[in-house]
Amino acid sequence: MMLALFPHSQKKESRHLAISIQEFLTTRGAQVVAEDEEAPQIGAIPLSEVNPKEIDFIVSMGGDGTILRLVHKYAELDAAVIGINLGHLGFMADIPLTDLYPSLQDLISGNYAIDERLSIEGELPSGETFFAVNDIVVHRGVNPSLVEMGIHVDDLYLNTFEADGIIVATPNGSTAYSLAAGGPIVTPSLNAFVLTPVSPHTISNRPMVLTADQTIQIQYLSAYDALSVSADGITHHELKTGDVLKIRRGKKVFRMVHLIRRDYFSTLRSKLNWSGKLR
Repeated sequence: MMLALFPHSQKKESRHLAISIQEFLTTRGAQVVAEDEEAPQIGAIPLSEVNPKEIDFIVSMGGDGTILRLVHKYAELDAAVIGINLGHLGFMADIPLTDLYPSLQDLISGNYAIDERLSIEGELPSGETFFAVNDIVVHRGVNPSLVEMGIHVDDLYLNTFEADGIIVATPNGSTAYSLAAGGPIVTPSLNAFVLTPVSPHTISNRPMVLTADQTIQIQYLSAYDALSVSADGITHHELKTGDVLKIRRGKKVFRMVHLIRRDYFSTLRSKLNWSGKLR
């Protein structure tokens, strides 16, 4: 078994913890690789010295943002991701430090499943494409007022939103920006998109859930400055007046490790501080 270990470069405790994790894994027969500049410091094999296709798992140390940055930086890696939470709120990075080593032991012992989660792909008028695991956000950017965006689904007119922006989220991203903007929580196994307006002018404009086989077209209608288009908050693009952004199911499959000892609903209860109890 080969694992790529990615410590959080801005957290002091991360490197010391990475050394401990590396020792824990290697004493149990696993190979641990890391980015070339980090590898000597934690006793791992440099990433450049291995075949990326031989990496079985990516171990991310940080939060959900860390996982997203890794997925974009190493888009060629097809390994499943397991997230160690070094922060607070984290739906993908759901392993707390208090459960770290039992969780790693489960991984070594094979007590896990692999969740395959869909991604989304954006296409700009130029033909340039980009992907996102969580969401593609079209936002008014530098414009000081609401902007108008015409929405079509499979070439059928849906509505014209006057709003701060539009979020198109995957089920994986439904607990991120979309949730903060009033969108629904969608379980990761569903093949669906969530279309969530951001601060719409008309209160009847509500979030919608669409099938992942549909293509969403967002046309910028206002004669203002360019809109900001971001993918997972990592890559950034522009949409000018009259331009159409197409959003569809992505070619990339995002793979997450699902440990048998943990479940999605317990993560929701914990991260959202739900207080309901069985009676």
